[in-house]
Amino acid sequence: MRVLIAEDEHDLNRLIAKTLEKEGYGVDSCFDGQEALYYLENTEYDAAVLDIMMPKKSGLEVLKTLRDRGNDLPVMFLTARDSVSQRVEGLDCGADDYLVKPFDFDELLARIRSITRKRSPHCAGIITVGDLVLDTASRTVKRMGVTIQLSSKEYAILEYMCMNPGRVMSRETLENHIWNYDYSGGSNVVDVYISYLRKKIDGGHQKKLIHTVWGSGWVIRGDS
Repeated sequence: MRVLIAEDEHDLNRLIAKTLEKEGYGVDSCFDGQEALYYLENTEYDAAVLDIMMPKKSGLEVLKTLRDRGNDLPVMFLTARDSVSQRVEGLDCGADDYLVKPFDFDELLARIRSITRKRSPHCAGIITVGDLVLDTASRTVKRMGVTIQLSSKEYAILEYMCMNPGRVMSRETLENHIWNYDYSGGSNVVDVYISYLRKKIDGGHQKKLIHTVWGSGWVIRGDS
């Protein structure tokens, strides 16, 4: 999944980004509300984490603009401990959750998983494609009951594909969704990860789940 972090405290922004990247998220970071709105208008994200008090535009202003435009992106606010009125206003404006500073990073990760599940058809946290089962809460993968060990990036790609079974994923689509703006592309890194996944997911199985659509990309299907 790809997440936008908008937080004007540079050290905190960096720590949040590193925490999410270690979990396999694609992360973009910015430091003011105006820049956040630009990112959100021009990139497809799965969630956004917005500080309420930011330069140029507050997190509340960014959220109001999103909701006025019909954008239902899951949004979590970061707030100061004494900003109860702002938290209430944020929730009334359509925020999905808020987290009070200082916070535990494990809780941050859990809350991001929670708000993204609420907007997903896989609300229970379990995704099944054929005999492949992903538990998005524990980030575990099993095929025919056997646990498959994946790297964070392998898991991120597989989860995105499994949330869109039957949809052909181009190299550009996966790059844009899994990696951040710093990723320059132009290499076969996506091809390499797909190759890793095929060996781990389909290796030793007569029925293959990951298929190449020549000239277009890859697709995961459980019914073929």
